[in-house]
Amino acid sequence: MSRDPITTYRYGAPRSRDELLRIGVTRHPPRGVPREDRQRLGYWDVWLPLLAPSAGLLASYRKGEIPFEKLAQRYRAEMRQPESRQVIGLLAALLPFQTISLGCFCEDETRCHRTILRELILAEAKTRAATLFAPTAPEEPREHFASPVCYAFEERENPAPPEARPEQE
Repeated sequence: MSRDPITTYRYGAPRSRDELLRIGVTRHPPRGVPREDRQRLGYWDVWLPLLAPSAGLLASYRKGEIPFEKLAQRYRAEMRQPESRQVIGLLAALLPFQTISLGCFCEDETRCHRTILRELILAEAKTRAATLFAPTAPEEPREHFASPVCYAFEERENPAPPEARPEQE
């Protein structure tokens, strides 16, 4: 039987034998818990508040202004932002090598963003696995592209002859 690559936990819960990396995915750290004790007390090994719902979204849900289904819909939209997508992609890329656990304060994981985040990471991992291991035709050599900073450095090291430089207006 294969291991579950992503599990969820509630902050402060004892670590299971199978948990390797605990990632806290809340907007704020726990109150009254010193920074140096957070790992020892089972809160997280790494804290990624970027993967938490926005403060406004959480406030709307806690005040009862929106149901959980609306929170889930909006949270998924927030996780489509470039920064969040990049971190989700990184976590998905780690799954073949590392199990991860996503943690939050919520008592009921079925009504918590960490369960939605788990689904998003698993979906991304599935997409990556399909493209990573898909057979491909040999590629033609491609020109390498670099950022403008790289081009500036290259030009400083190997200046173009005057006749090859663009004219200044």
